[in-house]
Amino acid sequence: MDDPEERFTDLYDRHYRSVLGYALLRAERDVAEDVSSETFLVAWRRLGDLPESPLPWLLGVARNLLAKQRDSRHRRQALVDRIAALTTSRDQESWDVAEHVIDRESAMAALSALPEQDVEAMVFATWYGLPPEQAAAVMGCSVRTYNVRLHRARKRLTQALRLGGAVPRPVRTPWRNPS
Repeated sequence: MDDPEERFTDLYDRHYRSVLGYALLRAERDVAEDVSSETFLVAWRRLGDLPESPLPWLLGVARNLLAKQRDSRHRRQALVDRIAALTTSRDQESWDVAEHVIDRESAMAALSALPEQDVEAMVFATWYGLPPEQAAAVMGCSVRTYNVRLHRARKRLTQALRLGGAVPRPVRTPWRNPS
């Protein structure tokens, strides 16, 4: 068969039930169906690379996809568990929205008063979750420089929050020659 669509259709018709059956032995129906579909998506993309006997290869792809699904589920559950462990009974009580609006406004005022480079360093670390190596590359500096910037930015933000949004400017004394 020279036509890729015919070749794929034949592959799908011959092996879909086997791949789905394998996935059903290891996962719930909706997950098994997703894994089976994704397995054949990978097969379509790698159609020219498929071995003579494709079923073992397809089952290997399905096995790997199931492992990724399982890892993803475990990470999600670990996150839920961590949040639950950090949640106190006070967190679950109803809270006054006005208090949070004021907190948000003071946080936004403190952030907006920081130098752009400080905000950028914190955004890469907290919002995007970049490790220092990647954040430093984005900012065009060394990892050590980035870590210093991030540390100083966090200190300035803490000070600004204590002062209600005002960022204290460092006092620079002129350098004097001791002679």
